[in-house]
Amino acid sequence: MDLKDLYRDVILDHNKRPRNFGMLAVPPAHEARGANPLCGDTLRVWVQLDGELVTDVKFEGKGCAISVASASLMTEAAIGHTRAEVQAQFERVHNVFTHHDAPLDPALGKLAALAGVRDFPARVKCASLAWHTLNAALSAADAEQPSATPPTVQTE
Repeated sequence: MDLKDLYRDVILDHNKRPRNFGMLAVPPAHEARGANPLCGDTLRVWVQLDGELVTDVKFEGKGCAISVASASLMTEAAIGHTRAEVQAQFERVHNVFTHHDAPLDPALGKLAALAGVRDFPARVKCASLAWHTLNAALSAADAEQPSATPPTVQTE
């Protein structure tokens, strides 16, 4: 089995059996919504924090296989890490998505399965939607007064 086959299998597995699919209660969790109008992907992400530590992340939504797999992989990558570590992971992932010459950092782990999207610019938005939505949920956690309407991000 070559690397592309392995990556395809990871994406298909996380699309068929997404991890951490479901909702968290708000509060204490913080929610954001995301949409990719080009592809029709929509999702909601909830993040729960204990200080700076991400203790839980869940998502719900509909979308293409890449969008769902990316959200599932993102939740696994974020849980148990600090906000700063999650932000650093986002930067590594986004760099791989958007730069053809970016090396596949071993720290990406299973997230490297999404690297193939860099060959298809329209799919970068599918793969990055969950990450941008998680960032919005983390930003919502910083708000003094929680908004009645969760923040919404769009990848266009």
